Amino acid sequence: MSAARQELEDAATHLGLAHELRFKPMFGGLFAYFAERPCAWIDAAGLALKVAPEQQAELLKIEGVTRFVHAEGAQPSRHYLRLPPALTRDTPVFAAWLERSLHAPQKKPARKRRP
Repeated sequence: MSAARQELEDAATHLGLAHELRFKPMFGGLFAYFAERPCAWIDAAGLALKVAPEQQAELLKIEGVTRFVHAEGAQPSRHYLRLPPALTRDTPVFAAWLERSLHAPQKKPARKRRP
C-alpha cells in the first residue's frame, strides 16, 4: 500500500497540488481525497482511480487497467478503475489522469424534500 500511496503523492506533487491530497483509513485500505473530493482507493492490490464515465473507455485501452472490484463476487465499480503499477510509476502520465479525475463531474446533490 505504501508504494501506491507514494505514487499518488508524487503525482499530486507533479501537479503542484500535494497540499490538496488527504488520506483516510477505511475498510482495510486508504481512501484518497484530492481537493476534498474522493479520487482513489488504495489497498494491498494497488490503486484504483475514480474516473468519469466518459473517460473510462480511453483509460481501459491501456494494458493492465481493469474495473475495480472491492470483494470477490461483487459487482465491478462504475467509477473506479484499477491502474497497473506501470502506469502509476509513470508520474507525468499518472498525474494527467489524476488531474482529469479532479475535474470529473460529481454526482448531483440529492433534491431536498419538502417538509
